[in-house]
Amino acid sequence: MGRENLANRRYFIHTFGCQMNVHDSEQLARIMTDAGYEQTPDVRQAGIILVNTCSIRSKVAQKIISQLGRYRRWKDRETGVIIGVGGCLAQHWGRDMFTKAPYVDMVFGTHAFHEVPQLVDMVRAGHGPVLDTELREEIPSLGICTAGNNGNGNTKHHALVTIMQGCDNFCTYCVVPYLRGRERSRPSAAIIGEIEALVDQGVREITLLGQNVNSYGRGLPEETNFPQLLAWINDISGLERIRFTTSHPKDLTGGLISCFGRLKKLCEHIHLPFQAGSDRVLTRMNRGYTREDYLKRITALRQHCPDIAISADVMVGFPGETADDFDATLALMEEVRFDNLFSFMYSEREGTVAVSFGEKVPEKERNRRLRILQELQDRHTWERNRALVGKDVDVLVDGASKNDPQELTGRTRTNKIVNFSGPPTLRGKTVNLNITGAYLHSMRGDLNSAEVLGVFKSPEVIRGDK
Repeated sequence: MGRENLANRRYFIHTFGCQMNVHDSEQLARIMTDAGYEQTPDVRQAGIILVNTCSIRSKVAQKIISQLGRYRRWKDRETGVIIGVGGCLAQHWGRDMFTKAPYVDMVFGTHAFHEVPQLVDMVRAGHGPVLDTELREEIPSLGICTAGNNGNGNTKHHALVTIMQGCDNFCTYCVVPYLRGRERSRPSAAIIGEIEALVDQGVREITLLGQNVNSYGRGLPEETNFPQLLAWINDISGLERIRFTTSHPKDLTGGLISCFGRLKKLCEHIHLPFQAGSDRVLTRMNRGYTREDYLKRITALRQHCPDIAISADVMVGFPGETADDFDATLALMEEVRFDNLFSFMYSEREGTVAVSFGEKVPEKERNRRLRILQELQDRHTWERNRALVGKDVDVLVDGASKNDPQELTGRTRTNKIVNFSGPPTLRGKTVNLNITGAYLHSMRGDLNSAEVLGVFKSPEVIRGDK
């Protein structure tokens, strides 16, 4: 294929950040493909390089700029290559992106993904660099249903579905409300219709996405809330598993807590960020709950669903965090004993309230506290995983293991990775495994089946005699 055709037709997407960004990139791929472009997994075959960015931490922003520099070298060698930067960092920096990375041709914000084909046309017509960081009342890309396949003809059994976007909480360290806009919930009928379409394409498990899914429904003409939405999704025939992220503790109601253990398809896992174990720090963060509030919700979750796995986000070194405040965070971890924890040092972000706070914690001390916290969490994760050895669990098979392509890997309903031996025909099916080994980031299991190499028929969960 000639270089002109390559530049006109093929695009490559590099995604930084969370599941929200991953889904944004899936929707961007759908937009580009519908506009007549062809996605390639090889940047060397692409005439359009699209980088979907995150802006939560300064370290990620540095990585993005470094990656863009590598793409610049490719652009310098190949005539006609277009580099576009989108998402949160693009929204945050806006026109300054062209100063920081002058080789970038177009910048599109969190509400402008649907405009990317038109922005490409403008660049090719000689009107670049082009910018679109307008925050819109309606986000056209929000409801795009991404195809239930991975681009090579194989049906995906897991899909991401956005139910809302934006945030109204304005935590003092966070830029999301300024970059994603205020909360917007999608109509329930649109969400149900998208999930039904995905299930028709072979999807078995869906993850509902939003900056704060617990507040779903606010501002909608219909009278609904997140527990009601979960109940409706639970009734969709052919769907096997429901997950969601992310939850805000202040909006975790009794009605939502009761969904665990009551709704058969809702997986026994919740991601519930606590950020700090000190009430003084939580107040400075504007989190809207206390340490006691958080622990009461954990207790209620475990009362309704004793086997629930709980993961969270936590930050160390927030301005003004004392040694006693940090000890309170460690004490909360000891009391809850999370299955997994995503931990970060405080990272100052321009435009947030916390930038003006005094009593900055020195970077060396922030690093020390993070190391102590992570070592404690490693012990808790190992403890929680080891407790499953000898137990039988249901695992939805993702496919080949990354570490050993001859083996399979999948996730339990509690969101734990299990590797095991079995035929590739099990991909996308749910199997029952006996856990034989536990490690820090995964577990090992054996199929509970007398016919591992046989032809499995249609039951939802594949079992057999031990």
